[in-house]
Amino acid sequence: MKEIEFKIKGLMMDPLTNSPIVVLQDTTSDTLLPIWVGIFEANAIALQIEKVDTPRPMTHDLIKILLGHLDAQVTKIVVTELKDNTFYAMIFLDVSGKIITVDSRPSDAIALALRTDSPIFVTDEVITKSASTSATTLSADRSSPEEIRQWLENLNPEDLGKYKM
Repeated sequence: MKEIEFKIKGLMMDPLTNSPIVVLQDTTSDTLLPIWVGIFEANAIALQIEKVDTPRPMTHDLIKILLGHLDAQVTKIVVTELKDNTFYAMIFLDVSGKIITVDSRPSDAIALALRTDSPIFVTDEVITKSASTSATTLSADRSSPEEIRQWLENLNPEDLGKYKM
């Protein structure tokens, strides 16, 4: 199964459901992948995107600290499946040269990837199954989170699909 590298393009609220959406973008094309996430996970992602320091470690910071003490490095995270409108992900850890995979919700995996500067991948199967959309209407000067939010708001809900955690 081919894995394609994605990056976080933005984080926004779904105007219909008031649920947070993480928007991933293919690093080599305009393909966008919206993933609906929980409010707490969105907050964890937003804190890291905005480089906000918290007085005490949040859950994903704690995981990063624990992995560091155990001499385990996150090598990548992969959004591996889309079943019944639910995305699945795996966290790949290098522990003393041995690769270990851990099942995860994509939102948690993304929050951890941001904290560990690890790459985010999506399998080609997930991209095919999902209602991924092309951002060809977004030029370089229209790539702010606000512009993306407006662009996504103008799409029909059927164009994006609705995904549960």
